[in-house]
Amino acid sequence: MPGTTISLIGMPGAGKSTIGVLLAKLSGLRFVDTDLDIQVAMGATLQQILDSKGYRYLRAVEQQVLLDIELGAAIIATGGSVVYSEPVMEKLAAAGPIVYLEADLACLQQRVAAAPLRGIACAAGTGFADIFAERTPLYQQYADLSVDATAGSPETVAAHILQALAQPGQ
Repeated sequence: MPGTTISLIGMPGAGKSTIGVLLAKLSGLRFVDTDLDIQVAMGATLQQILDSKGYRYLRAVEQQVLLDIELGAAIIATGGSVVYSEPVMEKLAAAGPIVYLEADLACLQQRVAAAPLRGIACAAGTGFADIFAERTPLYQQYADLSVDATAGSPETVAAHILQALAQPGQ
């Protein structure tokens, strides 16, 4: 695993941050949560950025943060809307495997409802199910590995990812 970068993509609520921290501990790689990097760079929460500047601005900031970040030897938990940026996805793919954390719509809705002000980058009036339908094909397109993020505990999912990536052909 040394020198490898593993990027996690998926919907809000899929567990990118939670599983990312566990992957970093299991692999010995550093952990980067791009949502946190955006918040630090902007001095505001994602929701505050959305409320004041809009979703397109948030996506542009996310793209710039990811284009500027050093990716070497890390677990990267991306924002859910990262798949809208082809340059970022190309950079992530060049750095190492991209893992799509899949979860069904009902599970994601339940998880997001538990943390309502998540700062989801989408047009006003767009429902969570609409975002899910729009993004799922993009996640599938960019993923080198798709993993059911609801198949067991976060620790189990993290261990499964490392095991799957260690197999030849991944």
